[in-house]
Amino acid sequence: MRDKGVVERTFASINSLFCQYVAGYTGSDVTRRGVDPAAEAVWTLPQLQDLLDEWIVAGWQPRPHEGLHNPYLPGRTLSPNESYAIAVARTGYLPIALSGTDYTELLPAVWRAVNDYGIKIDYRTYDCPELNPLRRQPSGVKTRQDLWEVHHDPYDVSRVWVRRSDTRQWIEAPWTHMPMVRAPFADFTWRHARQLLADQGKDSTSETAIARVLAGLLRRSGAPPTGSAHVMARTRAGVEALTRLALPPSPAPQDDAEPEDDETEMPVIPFGVFNPAEEEGQPLW
Repeated sequence: MRDKGVVERTFASINSLFCQYVAGYTGSDVTRRGVDPAAEAVWTLPQLQDLLDEWIVAGWQPRPHEGLHNPYLPGRTLSPNESYAIAVARTGYLPIALSGTDYTELLPAVWRAVNDYGIKIDYRTYDCPELNPLRRQPSGVKTRQDLWEVHHDPYDVSRVWVRRSDTRQWIEAPWTHMPMVRAPFADFTWRHARQLLADQGKDSTSETAIARVLAGLLRRSGAPPTGSAHVMARTRAGVEALTRLALPPSPAPQDDAEPEDDETEMPVIPFGVFNPAEEEGQPLW
């Protein structure tokens, strides 16, 4: 019953400190709402979630709570942040491993439109069937011109992750030319392939042409050297290994140096025997 009361008080605090200030608030009865709350409701559910998250961080956590006290700070009411800081200072903290979703959240983000062909990033096209409900649709994020949030790994640009604004879930979209390359690659490898095309006077914006050059680069980098190149590589490796293992010559002995006598015995001084039954030199019995 005590836990139920705590939960009810928490919801009551959220209602009085946050909900009643949000446009479209209906209240618990007709005496606690505006004239036309339905006309004032301008927030989507994801936007309300963002507002609540921001209020928890900026309003609830720094606010002193009457139920938070510390025996070492009598008469002082603590906030959740202060109470947590005291607990960490006294007992430490337990590190928690990040999940796959956490790593996706930490990746760099760009904002793109989801077109009929998919998503375009640096002349690369990403697409999958899960993107069908988002094609040519606004994301609802007005500050980003209704574009969609796309996260990518600079060291593996063979796929991207698109966040759905309605469910806050991630959609993994692969690169459409990935069957041609068949190996993950980094962003700088992609840019190097484009530069090779530009140096040859070819179109460095053609996705198919870049994919062909990229496939050749990855195939050559993964194949071991053969023929004379293989023999020369083994020869260089052997010479380098012998060079690293070569030891410096031993110094020549000097005639006037006295030989070291390793068999010289040093006198042994034994320790005294400690008697725990004696105190200040007097026996206890």
